[in-house]
Amino acid sequence: MVFDLMKKLGFFPNLVTYNAVIDACGKGGVEYPRVAEIFNEMSRNNVQPDRITYNSLLAVCSRVGMWERAQALFSEMVERGIDQDIFTYNTLLDAVCKGAQMDLAHEILSEMPAKNILPNVVTYSTMIDGYAKHGRLEEALGLFNEMKFLDINLDRVSYNTLLSIYAKLGRFEEALNVCKEMEDCGIKKDVVTYNALLGSYGKQGNYGVVRRMFAEMKAEQVYPNLLTYSTLIDVFSKGGLYREAMEVFREFKQAGLKADVVLYTALIDALCKHGMVDSAISLVDEMIEEGIRPNVVTYNSIIDAFGWARAAECLVAAAAGAGKRDITSPSSMVIKDAIDLEVGDREDNRIIKMFGQLAADKVVHLKKGKMVRQEILCILGIFQKMHELKIKPNVVTFSAILNACSRCNVLEDASMLLEELRLLDNQVYGVAHGLLMGDRENVWIQAQFLFDEMKMMDSSTASAFYNALTDMLWHFGQKKGAQLVVLEGKRRNVWESTFTDSCLDLHLMSSGAARAMVHAWLLNIRAVVFEGRELPKLLSILTGWGKHSKVVGDGTLRRAIEALLTGMGAPFRVAEYNIGRFISTGSVVAAWLKDSGTLKVLVLHDDRTHPEDAKLDQITNLHALPL
Repeated sequence: MVFDLMKKLGFFPNLVTYNAVIDACGKGGVEYPRVAEIFNEMSRNNVQPDRITYNSLLAVCSRVGMWERAQALFSEMVERGIDQDIFTYNTLLDAVCKGAQMDLAHEILSEMPAKNILPNVVTYSTMIDGYAKHGRLEEALGLFNEMKFLDINLDRVSYNTLLSIYAKLGRFEEALNVCKEMEDCGIKKDVVTYNALLGSYGKQGNYGVVRRMFAEMKAEQVYPNLLTYSTLIDVFSKGGLYREAMEVFREFKQAGLKADVVLYTALIDALCKHGMVDSAISLVDEMIEEGIRPNVVTYNSIIDAFGWARAAECLVAAAAGAGKRDITSPSSMVIKDAIDLEVGDREDNRIIKMFGQLAADKVVHLKKGKMVRQEILCILGIFQKMHELKIKPNVVTFSAILNACSRCNVLEDASMLLEELRLLDNQVYGVAHGLLMGDRENVWIQAQFLFDEMKMMDSSTASAFYNALTDMLWHFGQKKGAQLVVLEGKRRNVWESTFTDSCLDLHLMSSGAARAMVHAWLLNIRAVVFEGRELPKLLSILTGWGKHSKVVGDGTLRRAIEALLTGMGAPFRVAEYNIGRFISTGSVVAAWLKDSGTLKVLVLHDDRTHPEDAKLDQITNLHALPL
């Protein structure tokens, strides 16, 4: 190293030399401990650091998200009386955002004007990206509005982040408006823009537009990257377009790229949804062997698959023989020859064969079923593996655990899974377990805080959690608790346009959530009747069109609601041209609601109750809910 040679020759580095070396180390990817040694050497040689020195040190910290060290260096600057500049703050914010300390980042941003350092486009882009990456999308959008108010022009990075946020929120029209505004400003779409658009159109199911957008991208000589191919494979796989996914994978291999965690996870998710849990777990093994670290999304897909798709018999046998918690890895419970491959097949051929099997639809589509104890042990083994890999669970993991609880035969099995949830997140455990055991009075305030956090999630993630929680409660007889949760979800607009006096829309709800909501809706229109108001001439209950069913409209949810309505004697019938819709006339329903025995079948109760909760179940005055 020139720096070391210089010292050996008797030349003493000065401030400029040290600053240049520290800056070069940071840009060259040198680890912080080595850079810190050089910084400490400065002090020993009585060379006083300046703003450039600290800015370079902060840059090293920001590169790897060492936010605590960055904050300490910043405090040291202040103590030494060294002035900060916009680069200092932007670099500190980058480190803090990468460390997921968004509240601290907001404090730092707020103090900048007091020091006569005005945030610029880089400052806001850093903050917005931090909020977006940590799921705080509405706060990110708030900063965009602040930028516009301050007349700070958005750059390409800002536009791409804004586009991605709208896509994640499902606000697709606004995403397209951002794209148009971007082009009007003379900023051309780059690979990041196209990736966001491909994902956005894919979420809408506009696969034709996805194909055209991909073709346009290549025609504009914007070269697809790893994320482009992973996004396309994920989009096509989720849409059941496995031949298209396979062709994209072939093109991906021809481009000389190597599969990443997103691509593997897309295929693993598709395998799980087709009942090929053993093959999915074998791919996890392959990922690790290839040096690719599975993430929380990878394991969420596998956890959610148990009970829906029965794993291979030897998986169950292996789990049974592994003891209660002696499962060293879910991989040890897998059929290694899940797919008949020639010896020596390469990884890409193996994946292409899996896509081919999915495209040929040779896999049996298994329905929701009950989980056996061995499968629960498998899930516990997966949790153990996640812990070993230091993979932090997210709200989707919690939803998957709650869904797994709904498929348990007995409460004791569900308790095993909930105990694991306690170790992962005590707040979610407290709410779920409290409601399950009938202790609503003591956990409802805690539940409100949890639901407040759900507001930060995108709509599909939030609704999935509400659905999973209510399904578990309904499954184990806590039907009043399930209804409280869905009504709270309705109040918070988790499901858009849930109900009016004339229509109940259930198509975004799970079976348990929908059944609880039917009871709530019927109680609501009963209150309308007893207030002396007339019901609309036609009443409808919508359960969706059952797009995955062989008969259009004949979905699992439709059948569950039909059984519920029949069981309570509700006078609804299937609509003639839409079997996913139940209808009745207002006068007929009103007469049924006035019957003395109807209230008894409409009011829900919990199988397990806490003494204090009895007060919550008393219905003294029935009033229509505000719509």
